[in-house]
Amino acid sequence: MEWLQILLAGLAVLLFLFVIGVPVFVAFLFTNLIGAMYYFGGRGFSIFTNSIYDTLASSSLATIALFILMGEVLFRSGATDAVFRSTDTLIGRVKGRDFVLSAALGTIFGALSGAAMGVVAMLGRSLLPQMLARGSDRRLSIGAILGGANLAPIIPPSVLIIVIGMLANISISRFLIAGIVPGLIIASLILLYTFVRIAINPGLAGKASTNEVPVRSFRDKVIAVLQLLPFSVIIFFVMGFILLGIATPSESAASGVVGALLAAAYYRKLSFKMVLESVQSAAAVSAVILIIMASSKLFSQLLSLSGATSAIAQLSVATSLDPLVMLLIMMLIPFIFCMFMDQIAISIVIIPIYTPVIAALGFDPLWFWVLFLINVTIGGFSPPFGYVLFAFKAAAPELKISDLYAAAWPFVGVFILAMVIIAMFPAVVTWLPGML
Repeated sequence: MEWLQILLAGLAVLLFLFVIGVPVFVAFLFTNLIGAMYYFGGRGFSIFTNSIYDTLASSSLATIALFILMGEVLFRSGATDAVFRSTDTLIGRVKGRDFVLSAALGTIFGALSGAAMGVVAMLGRSLLPQMLARGSDRRLSIGAILGGANLAPIIPPSVLIIVIGMLANISISRFLIAGIVPGLIIASLILLYTFVRIAINPGLAGKASTNEVPVRSFRDKVIAVLQLLPFSVIIFFVMGFILLGIATPSESAASGVVGALLAAAYYRKLSFKMVLESVQSAAAVSAVILIIMASSKLFSQLLSLSGATSAIAQLSVATSLDPLVMLLIMMLIPFIFCMFMDQIAISIVIIPIYTPVIAALGFDPLWFWVLFLINVTIGGFSPPFGYVLFAFKAAAPELKISDLYAAAWPFVGVFILAMVIIAMFPAVVTWLPGML
């Protein structure tokens, strides 16, 4: 089984480079170049460069850069402050209101940025001190923010959705739409869990629903709604255009950038300096992602040439394991690895290996990859090494790492419960994309 030896050797080289701190894109470029030289000798260089060019010439990759730019414009324009104030006003005086606020802001900011680390850092600096000052339970507050922030990779627009969709060769439009209902289900489960905890122990909610929260007038709520209107327009530009079938993901992402610029103008924060800084930051992040994506195509080609792709598919059928057992195994592997490594890096390694397996097992690709998306998101904030936990610690240095670990586990369970629901009822994923 030469293909297995080659596959294991390649994965070992990749993992070694990751462990010693080599950047993800450099690790993939190095490993792919070795593989190309092994199979093709000197001709490997031309195949290597052609593969990179073909990938970077794909118009679908423009979607990633545009979504990143949209998020940069919104966060640099101060528009997120308006979202925070308006959402806080509209929630009113309800028991456990700060937990409702964390779920709502996680959902909204997730739809605007798609990056869990950015959302958790923002809420850790702004919302957590407010929750603790009002007497909300420390660990439940931390967990609620972690849960809300980690909706970002699931609720579209999400860069991770686009990356996985391209690697798995499925419709980006359908995949983006498929994330909406699961994301809302997880947000609802987060609220349900916190409300149950508060019902059992009302002291967990602190003073967030008592007289310390001012009564908002009808005029205040109307103003809050008006302040949120630009975001409604942006969401319509992005997801509405796709749902209506009048724009591709790239075109809707471009519309989202226009909407973000209009929102910045609405809040009187639009300036040449702000736009330039947003473009520079988005270009830096996008360049790294695009190089990684280019490397992934050659990795898939090398798997195919080595015979690993077809052999893995045949092996998955020959094992005669129950498909549900196979599904559990295939979910457990990325869950563990994402505690230690970046989600995109894991996706690039695993997706080319999994693609022939899900075809052999007869799984619905859209349903499977939504489960995979939620799974790698969970790994990102699972103790002990989920990187979102450390982003939270950096944003709130006074927190103990033991508090972060204890707070994260119940919400890891909430996300896993959502995966079980989706696994049992695939229509949760396929219904809305089926309307396209």
